[in-house]
Amino acid sequence: MSPLRVGRAVAVIIATALLMASSCSWQTGIPIPEGVPPPSGDPVPQIDTQAKGRAADQLHEWAAERAPALGIPVTSLEAYAYAARVAEVVNPKCHLAWTTLAGIGMVESHHGTYRGSSVTPGGEVTPPIRGVRLDGSLGNMAIPDTDRGKLDGDEELDRAMGPMQFIPETWKLYGVDANNDGQISPDNIDDAALSAAGYLCWRGKDLAKPQGWMDALRAYNLSDQYARTVRDWATAYAEGHHL
Repeated sequence: MSPLRVGRAVAVIIATALLMASSCSWQTGIPIPEGVPPPSGDPVPQIDTQAKGRAADQLHEWAAERAPALGIPVTSLEAYAYAARVAEVVNPKCHLAWTTLAGIGMVESHHGTYRGSSVTPGGEVTPPIRGVRLDGSLGNMAIPDTDRGKLDGDEELDRAMGPMQFIPETWKLYGVDANNDGQISPDNIDDAALSAAGYLCWRGKDLAKPQGWMDALRAYNLSDQYARTVRDWATAYAEGHHL
């Protein structure tokens, strides 16, 4: 990771320390679902995580070999694997597997292909994916606009953005430039996957532990069913297929 990205990561940690310190962990007494954490799947090859340009390209052969059976676009699978590899290098105590990122990516946006969107070789998801208006209906949170519509296009209410469905306020804290193009975009699968990795590691601490994995998933989406669905997809991916 470049000095600029490391510096940004440190700044994010400092800026959010108090917020995260008050976060709720998986509640005592609530049974943790079986099969948590899901298997880690095929190991990701060692790569130069600080390579110039789109470093995830180094994983093309690995991803292209597995993507058809998994039903994941090659570029998206590269992004998940790269984010997991960076997490291992930067925060080895986190133990984040690419299968968990892929499970989240599937549930959130079908890996960037929801409603006809597609993922370019450079990781751009087009057309951009936006969630429903967060107005408090249908079980969603009510979140008034936090970005003046600059990120999500809505000047009244927030919407989740991109293939990993970040809300604007969370993206401001955790968004990073993963492909070294000088942009920090929630609509780029590389940026979104690496940002999700940072968020999950910070919230779950050690995702090899059942409680750590549940803490991370619960922070991402406060739903037991959501965690179980991600678990099921991640387990299938680890076994080399899709549901």
